[in-house]
Amino acid sequence: MGKYDSLANDIIENVGGKENIISLVHCVTRLRFNLKDESLAKDEVLKNMDGVITVMRSSGQYQVVIGNHVPQVYDDVCKCAEFASSSVTCAPEKKMGLKEKALDLVTGIMMPSIAMLCVCGMLKGLNSVLSYIGAYSGEDGIYTLLNAIGDSVFFFLPVVIGYNTAKKLNMNPFLGLVIGASLCYPTINGMDVSLLGHVINATYTSTLLPVILIVALAKPLESFFNKVIPDMVKTFITPMLVLLISVPIGFVVIGPLANMLSNGITQAVLYVYQLSPVFAGLLVGGLWQVLIILGVHIVLVVLCITNIISGTPDPILAFTTFVSFSTTGMIFAIWLKTKDKSLKQIALPAWVSGIFGVTEPAIYGILLPRMKMFVLSCLTGALAGAGTALLGLKYHTMAGMGIFEIPALLDPSQPGVSFVRCLILTAITFVLGFVVAFFTYKDAKFAKNQCEPVSCKNNEKEMIVSPVTGLVKPLDQIKDGAFSQGALGKGAAILPSEGKVVAPFDGTVICLFPTKHAIGLLSDKGCEILIHIGMDTVKLEGKHFKAHVNQGDKVKKGDLLVTFDREAILKEGYSLDTPVVVSNSDDYLDLVVINESNLPIRAGEDFIALL
Repeated sequence: MGKYDSLANDIIENVGGKENIISLVHCVTRLRFNLKDESLAKDEVLKNMDGVITVMRSSGQYQVVIGNHVPQVYDDVCKCAEFASSSVTCAPEKKMGLKEKALDLVTGIMMPSIAMLCVCGMLKGLNSVLSYIGAYSGEDGIYTLLNAIGDSVFFFLPVVIGYNTAKKLNMNPFLGLVIGASLCYPTINGMDVSLLGHVINATYTSTLLPVILIVALAKPLESFFNKVIPDMVKTFITPMLVLLISVPIGFVVIGPLANMLSNGITQAVLYVYQLSPVFAGLLVGGLWQVLIILGVHIVLVVLCITNIISGTPDPILAFTTFVSFSTTGMIFAIWLKTKDKSLKQIALPAWVSGIFGVTEPAIYGILLPRMKMFVLSCLTGALAGAGTALLGLKYHTMAGMGIFEIPALLDPSQPGVSFVRCLILTAITFVLGFVVAFFTYKDAKFAKNQCEPVSCKNNEKEMIVSPVTGLVKPLDQIKDGAFSQGALGKGAAILPSEGKVVAPFDGTVICLFPTKHAIGLLSDKGCEILIHIGMDTVKLEGKHFKAHVNQGDKVKKGDLLVTFDREAILKEGYSLDTPVVVSNSDDYLDLVVINESNLPIRAGEDFIALL
């Protein structure tokens, strides 16, 4: 039994079952699913699981954010779903747009090998440092051996990427591997090769794009030959014919064009950088956490790899290195300053993992629910990127994350100077984040996905009136596991017939989501209530909603809280079922819904009795 079997089974069940999974890969912190039907996935149930930070729907992928132990969870998910640890299952493909397909392809090709690229990069950095401090010289055998290990995955990158690409395209992965190996064969790299009256001189070792395009050409060839060649011989004949056609075409036509395109991308990136390094640093550093949230940060990683394998130090990904330290400094300050025990429990592992570059727990668990702090973290990240530009730090190889990212920034010509600059910038960005958070953070009543319960003693009996006019429905009829299973509290739901929400008692607004679709209140007698307008309406990002109160406002029973456009929301395909739940219902002896289910109720009428 795996350590995360229970979590894996719960994840599989709540993404719609193993039959709903088309493919699965993982990155540093996320399980990245392609699902046949994303509507079957239960976002709120997954978000509220122990072991899950949050879920994201981005660019055709359903992403379950786990944290830095995601490889173990991934293995257990694969085992429990009864398919091999692979990015491919037997399920049919899901229709995706061009952008979604492109990002899914990039992720599927690059993610399986990112760890090894980082490991080899760290070894190269370590080798440079040890040689610089005099542990051994560049002429020693140990230096040569470690350098060979560090260079290996970059030199033979076409072999690795060819295998990954073929696997992603549902081909025989070893066919992709052999295509990559053919491109790395020594006597055809950098040599004049005469083919069909033309002399070709090209180099494909340490390249990325040529092998991807050649394997893409091989895919339809393999499919065609598998259909027309008899089963008894196609195991050998198909790959032979595919190699016979694809490699020569790739070597003569596709490869040179791909190398030209790669060089063009490299020059374009460097041109933007050269226009204003500091502005580029501000922009990339400021947006880095937004790219993480959108799940598209892999694009910058691919650009970095393209630059490095072409022999050009990459400045762009370097701008993101110290963002994690400024974020970690903020979380460390919040951990020290907060008096909220539950927040302390979240912040401690968040700032520890941030040291090692894993900031998703900090982003999703602490910063995003406190939007002001998230914006400040982006601003400090922008300053971290600008500082990286000012000190001229660039990626010279791939490496790990956080403190393990520093070896990538060591300039082989002056590793000592680069190392000192990295230490200075690490300290400055950490202190910057710490100071900003220490003087701006105040405890607020938020939790990861809902208003954070406020501890209240001696709760009195109380009558809650309906905040909405409409039709009463039991919670178990709501198509959302978190509400229907009572995970967020007891209560009932209302299908609104009017587009307004009023205060159900005298109290305080303790939580108003930026998207205005949900509001949390604390009554003067100690009742905590969450009103969630519609299902999945968070995706509207505030469109069709208008708040008439602010967080922290005192309200009287019947005061207008939120208005919304019923027809517009329904027209966009969203359910308007509105759960009204008592978050601290366990503090009461009993909770009674006064109105019978499926009967109308008007705002202001008695709705829920707390005993």
